Amino acid sequence: MQKHLSIIVPVYKVEKYIRPCFESIFQQGLSDDIYEIIVVNDGTPDHSMEVVADLLEQHNNITIINQENQGLSVARNTALACATGEYILMLDSDDLLVENSLPLILKKAINSKADIVMADFLKMEEEELRMPIHLPAPKGIEWKEKTGKQFFVEELNPRECYVWRSVYRREFLQSHHIQFVPGIYYQDVPFTHECYLYAQKCLRTKLLLTIYRQRSDSTQAHYTMKHARDFSIAIGKTWLLRKNEGISPGEYRKLQADVFCSFYSMMRTTLYFMPSFNDRLHTMQFLAENAPDLRFTDGRTQKMISFLYHLSPYLLMSVLSLRWKWHHRKTAQN
Repeated sequence: MQKHLSIIVPVYKVEKYIRPCFESIFQQGLSDDIYEIIVVNDGTPDHSMEVVADLLEQHNNITIINQENQGLSVARNTALACATGEYILMLDSDDLLVENSLPLILKKAINSKADIVMADFLKMEEEELRMPIHLPAPKGIEWKEKTGKQFFVEELNPRECYVWRSVYRREFLQSHHIQFVPGIYYQDVPFTHECYLYAQKCLRTKLLLTIYRQRSDSTQAHYTMKHARDFSIAIGKTWLLRKNEGISPGEYRKLQADVFCSFYSMMRTTLYFMPSFNDRLHTMQFLAENAPDLRFTDGRTQKMISFLYHLSPYLLMSVLSLRWKWHHRKTAQN
């Protein structure tokens, strides 16, 4: 019998977090025989898999895939190729599911045959998660239905392209050959945009599904040249989606705005974490290689920044640096 759900959990250096993550899955009240958990051991060097081995003795719906360390995107692709569930949930191994939220979302997904069902999430610091979590019971759950393109234009926040807040119909992903860009950070951005540009039926609910753990060792806290290169690749892959057949002027404008958001975020992160002139220059070279025809034309700000970027990328970074310093000083004075 086909499983209703496949929960994908990549594992790498999460021995402090993996048990609470799994406990939040098992506290959903779902019978083990209707879902599977696919654990991808991405070559973790710590004791994470010993915790998973202990859980195997209590549950028979866990499958383990071992691979050399290749990053989160490859781990997810590996699990997607092996998944059998009608729907897919890709949960990060340091996050938690809100108690009893998944059965409601899964039931709605199965009954509606939606390509994507997106829920809400809650950000919490590690200190907060050490204390008991008390969330109000959901009341009067509402479901908003739209096409993927409608949702993309009207509601998708480019800063919150988190795949773990949604369940995806496996057949939908397979039929459109949607996968993660291998080996990069920020892989959620092109993946999410591609999904919504292809999805026919999407549901949105404000029901809380996931608790997003805010870790001190986040990507931005350790921004490197690898991150800069990967950010460039993610921007380039998202920008390529404008060439999709049948994309409307409104969808093109929204895609351009989202890519501009990522571009602007990359500029700020690079300026903040990379004081070296050579590192900044290399970052701009990465972007030029991966998005050679990147242009922004919607509004004066986009046009100005696009002009400076093509005239002299380093001049653009200098202008933005002065602009942000002025804004920071003005904010501090107020």
